[in-house]
Amino acid sequence: MENIVSDRLIIRRFTENDWQDLYEYLSDEEVVRFEPYDTYSEEQAKEEVINRARNEIFYAVTLKDSGKVIGNLTFIKGDFDTYELGYVFNRKYHGKGYATEGAKTLIEYGFSSLGARRIIAMCSSMNKPSWKLLERLNMRREGVLLQNVYFKVDSDGQPIWFDTYEYAILKSEWHKLK
Repeated sequence: MENIVSDRLIIRRFTENDWQDLYEYLSDEEVVRFEPYDTYSEEQAKEEVINRARNEIFYAVTLKDSGKVIGNLTFIKGDFDTYELGYVFNRKYHGKGYATEGAKTLIEYGFSSLGARRIIAMCSSMNKPSWKLLERLNMRREGVLLQNVYFKVDSDGQPIWFDTYEYAILKSEWHKLK
């Protein structure tokens, strides 16, 4: 895969040298609050970056001027030319438009280069910054899935259920926005 470049970002594959930047945000409890994993140790980050470097669904989001990895995007091909978008960003870079810019760039790449017909994204109904991002991308909320996932359990071992919002946009809708 060639690098995907936007105004301020380079979206590329992970390399093994990215582990410290990955650790910086995956060790933050607030960042992984809605993710299906707990915070990472340094050793886990070193192992995970090797996994991400080998796995084509992961994209490192780097600052164009410094090369620092500030987050990651995932793009998973499903059935019927549908891709699922995901994202996790370093909290130090929240509120600066990087997640919007990175996701928008990857969506455009999906429609123009990968043959995507439809792109979906899922997020917790409690994760307002996430669903606001999807709405900034002009994705449509298509549904609410009640108590459909849990990643953690409470002190009694009972699941902590999340409701999930599902968003989507079609290629034809995306191109009308240009």
